[in-house]
Amino acid sequence: MKLGGGVMKQYKETLAQSFGKVMLRQRLYRGFSMVELIMVLVIVGILAAVVAPRFTDTNIFQAHGFADQVQASLRDAQKVAIAQRRFVCVAFTSTSVSLTMGETAACGTTLNSLSDGAAYVINAPAGINFIAVPNAFNFNALGAPSFANNQIINVTNITSSITVEAGTGYVHSP
Repeated sequence: MKLGGGVMKQYKETLAQSFGKVMLRQRLYRGFSMVELIMVLVIVGILAAVVAPRFTDTNIFQAHGFADQVQASLRDAQKVAIAQRRFVCVAFTSTSVSLTMGETAACGTTLNSLSDGAAYVINAPAGINFIAVPNAFNFNALGAPSFANNQIINVTNITSSITVEAGTGYVHSP
């Protein structure tokens, strides 16, 4: 059965009006539903409860900073030993690292810091220390350390450690 021209025209107009009403309703109700807003607030609350304490605990950041300074100091000690063709001794306390140099493994001369010219000593911030005080050692004129096995240095509040390779003196963190 074939629809006449008038019926088809009326059908198209009705369809257009219905479609227009649907589009008008969609324009009027744009935005987020209450459920969506509440879910976003719940997720933000959970993230704030988990992440915020990590940013307020400065000991973790200070421990990482101290470990980075120790690692850089050990690398500097090896470089100075090679460049000056002398021994550079590394001594540890529970909260500091100090560097000295000399023509023998006894190292009697204070090594000065490049930044301020004072004695090369790295002190840990309050509450940060070595888990176990590392053994003192030295780098010879070729940059090789004086120990036979790798030396592992651990700082409190961080999980990674500093390793000094026995054969080469390579200083790294995993």
